[in-house]
Amino acid sequence: MASANSSGLKRWYVIGAPYFWLLLFFLVPFFIVFKLSLSDSAIAIPPYTPTFNWSDGISGFLSKLDFENYKFIFSDPLYVNAYWSSLKIATVATLLTLLVAYPIAYGMARAPKAWQPTLMMLVILPFWTSFLIRIYAWIGILKKEGLLNLFLMHFGIISEPLSILNTTTAVYIGIVYSYLPFMILPLYASLEKISPTLLEAAEDLGSRPWKAFWQVTFPLSLPGVLAGCLLVFIPAVGEFVIPDLLGGSETLMIGRTLWNEFFNNRDWPLSSAVAVVLLLVLILPIVFFQRQQQNEREAGR
Repeated sequence: MASANSSGLKRWYVIGAPYFWLLLFFLVPFFIVFKLSLSDSAIAIPPYTPTFNWSDGISGFLSKLDFENYKFIFSDPLYVNAYWSSLKIATVATLLTLLVAYPIAYGMARAPKAWQPTLMMLVILPFWTSFLIRIYAWIGILKKEGLLNLFLMHFGIISEPLSILNTTTAVYIGIVYSYLPFMILPLYASLEKISPTLLEAAEDLGSRPWKAFWQVTFPLSLPGVLAGCLLVFIPAVGEFVIPDLLGGSETLMIGRTLWNEFFNNRDWPLSSAVAVVLLLVLILPIVFFQRQQQNEREAGR
């Protein structure tokens, strides 16, 4: 009887631990931010009202909250355009990352087994240095006097420097470079599982290599494609560092808008509302990613 109770208690610990961490690190901060989004900006410390006061009670505190910040977000073109621009840039950057990552992952999966650990290490090698330093390095590459323009002008490819830095093109380059490993790794995991005998069988049946790729390899790699696209798209929507350092003043993304409201304008309630709406926008791809991961686990059993 005692052993049964002990095993039941351990089972509850195993099941309850993830939910406890979810409550502690997601739900509690989310409700704090959500409460701030329902507050009003004020010149005070902290810079919002109302703050909880025991004399007012819970009902009096809740009666002072409102949804004015959300109404303002959806009525102001700045925020609507920032969300739309962020989704557009994240989508295009995700597709570009896929185009770059797929051949790399395919080459890694078809490389000799002895080489694959080394190739994997080379993919994750950039993570050994600071993300911020790597983005600053791109400033030195893309500016008018940078390495890229010097290289192209040295070989006579261009006659005058290209203006790449402080443009949306620089943001695309930064996102593709920064999130490339997140696309390569799930693609490699899917492609590495595909048996070469399937392609040999397709060729024996008369399929040309490119046709065998589209009929056999690509469909079997779709789980990796979906996982990689979501791993790039979700953080790219709220990206702040890359558009701030590589993008210009016309590069409008919701991460920069949120930063400006929080630190420059010190409008904590409005910036909290922006963050809540951004989270709601990303819930659908996050849920889709979790469903896809669950389907992969069930298919592997």
